[in-house]
Amino acid sequence: MKKILSIILAAAVCAALTACTPGEEKPEDGRFLAKVLEANWDTALVEPLEGEPECNSSDKITFSTRDLEQIGAHSGSIVEITYDGNIMETYPAKINAAGWNFAKEARHIEFTAQWLGTETAEKCDDNVFDHVIIKEIYANCFFVESVVPWYFQIKLNGQLSEDWCVGDQVLCTYENTRWDNTSHRIEADVLTVEPSDFQMEPGLAAKPVIYLYPETENDVFVKVRLDGKLTCTYPDYGSGWQVTAKPDGTLTDSKGQTYNYLYWEGETNTRWDLSKGFCVKGEDTAAFLEDALEKLGLNRREANEFIVYWLPLMQENPYNIIAFQTDCYTDAAKLEITPAPDTLIRVFMAWQGSETPVDIPAQELTAPVRTGFTVVEWGGTERK
Repeated sequence: MKKILSIILAAAVCAALTACTPGEEKPEDGRFLAKVLEANWDTALVEPLEGEPECNSSDKITFSTRDLEQIGAHSGSIVEITYDGNIMETYPAKINAAGWNFAKEARHIEFTAQWLGTETAEKCDDNVFDHVIIKEIYANCFFVESVVPWYFQIKLNGQLSEDWCVGDQVLCTYENTRWDNTSHRIEADVLTVEPSDFQMEPGLAAKPVIYLYPETENDVFVKVRLDGKLTCTYPDYGSGWQVTAKPDGTLTDSKGQTYNYLYWEGETNTRWDLSKGFCVKGEDTAAFLEDALEKLGLNRREANEFIVYWLPLMQENPYNIIAFQTDCYTDAAKLEITPAPDTLIRVFMAWQGSETPVDIPAQELTAPVRTGFTVVEWGGTERK
């Protein structure tokens, strides 16, 4: 009997922790509008808008965004959140969010959050960006992102007519431009908005090379499924590479020709992510790459070949903005390898030269331990 009572009591406590305020009805669809107070890469803190039932539970609600789409929400954004209907009575209250997106109704709401730092914002030229995509619309401003990928978030002050919607690509002129290099934000007063049909040239995935290290000599088939087109391969790719690989990395094709690695280049429309990374003086690039590539799992031979290829293009720049790509690269260039490797290490560097230093959040660089059949790939692209 005591055991049964303990189970009932535990269940009651659990229900109390997850239930809404007594007398409050949970929203049937687990959906509400809120203003973002804080947002980072893995959590968000929001304030339910006035009139939302969730206001009865708490004026602040937090949730994990680790497994959600990163929509680029920032302090002041109005978002629509879906969740399982349960609100945990902590403070701030907690929910298990299933999804979030910018609210379509935000066009009728004033954006009141401070955007630029009062002490760190500086004036800049009125031509730092042009072709943009509309991301959020408010009664007094709208937010855009540059068609050419950029690590600054852009706010344009002024009313946007009903002719334009979220997702439209437009060409803007503007004035009174200021930016904050600390928060990577820029703000201007919009003058004109007109349609844009600008299209980016396909980006180049330069010299990805693939090393194969089986535990014993083995026949290996490798296929690259690129979101774009292959422009150069060696040895000849055909419908995929079929080689015999030795544990030391030596590859032999059907004609008996040997290779150190498989080489390919290609074009892709992937938007490289430079929201996190490193700003490195040109003269310090070699030392930086030696340290970074070791952390990313490349051995000395692989790192040497990487650096010899890229260093001549980078070392004369005053600064280099460097970001090692993860999902956006592996999603754009999928590898199919038979037999499947036990360890797969893929290092792809997106970088661009800069005349001035840029404050950018640092990436954490890690790599799996090499065990069993190991495949290593490195490559990169210069963003201009």
